Amino acid sequence: MRLRGLVLMSPFWAPALAIAQAIAPPAPYFPARGEWARRPAVEVGLNLALVDSAIAFAKAAESAAPRDLEAAHWQSGFGREPLPEPLGLFKPRGDLTGIIVRNGYLVAEWGEPDRVDLTFSVTKSFLSSTAGLAWDRGLIPDLHARVKDLVTTGEFDSEHNAKITWDHLLRQTSDWEGTLWSKPDWSDRPPANVPIEQYRQRARNEPGTAYKYNDVRVNALALALLRVWRRPLPEVLKEFVMDPIGASDTWEWHGYRNSFVEIDGRPTISVGGGAHWGGGMWISARDQARFGLLTLHRGRWAGQRILSEEWIAQALTPTGPQPTYGFMNYFLNTGQRQWPSAPASTFCHLGNGTNAVCVLPDYDMVVVLRWIRGNAVDGVLKRLIEAAGPTP
Repeated sequence: MRLRGLVLMSPFWAPALAIAQAIAPPAPYFPARGEWARRPAVEVGLNLALVDSAIAFAKAAESAAPRDLEAAHWQSGFGREPLPEPLGLFKPRGDLTGIIVRNGYLVAEWGEPDRVDLTFSVTKSFLSSTAGLAWDRGLIPDLHARVKDLVTTGEFDSEHNAKITWDHLLRQTSDWEGTLWSKPDWSDRPPANVPIEQYRQRARNEPGTAYKYNDVRVNALALALLRVWRRPLPEVLKEFVMDPIGASDTWEWHGYRNSFVEIDGRPTISVGGGAHWGGGMWISARDQARFGLLTLHRGRWAGQRILSEEWIAQALTPTGPQPTYGFMNYFLNTGQRQWPSAPASTFCHLGNGTNAVCVLPDYDMVVVLRWIRGNAVDGVLKRLIEAAGPTP
């Protein structure tokens, strides 16, 4: 019977309860600031020889692009775009680097895990998190509402742009038109097989109907979020995400030399959503891994709710025109198209370089890979999955 919410149990049930408590899984481990407990591979259920094989595979697959990232910019497709000039800072990168986390514990690291390097479009996952924080707090009441309803400063005034919602921007399906920080939208990754003047005059896609990876539009989202928050986005991220998850104070989030706007009478920089033209988030692999662990736990950290479960669920929902993309920059393994060796539940925060923060929920694992060839990521994940063996 129940009495004042308590259950009176027969003493015969006590041994069964004790056994159940004894075999209950331990509470998830979250590293405190400045600390990260290590566990040997075997203690977290990984085959050491296969983990070593994965690390050796990664080390043999370093990116062939120049370590001077500004030189790499000019040698890449970005350097051949119509308006390729950098607007933000670059710096040389460090060594090929990686981290393996299982059950929250550090299992292996290589390279320079504490070095602060550009993370390119992994920045977008931090940017979208500031949108999630705004949505969780009601600053953005409806992701399917028009951005124009909250942002009235002109960036969303055209007939086409007035239709764009927050969801469209987060999924890169807005086809936003305009020029921001001296970069017109058409100058970013124009199709090689279409004359640029023809591409500039093309009919716009209805928002939500076509996917196009475009950093000008990402920067339009960053500016819109700055106008909603009325404070620099790095301050928002630090207060509500990075400090609560114990990240270091070494990360930096840069804008461009010309991306200042006035917010409540103060010149305020609007940060970039990547390093297409320099800038963006500069961060260590250790701090990347903490962010990956946060998203593995669907926005929860050591009993504290950082991002809502509902937000993470939306971020992991496939985009109609591009089912392997969620909210920026959650790349999904829908149909195992991105990483055939990994479960469909796998997702990675991806950026040029390659920078990859991969989350494998089926294996309670986070894998950070920096300055690796993109086509080698699946091979690393494959070996780590084999090291973990069959899922329960």
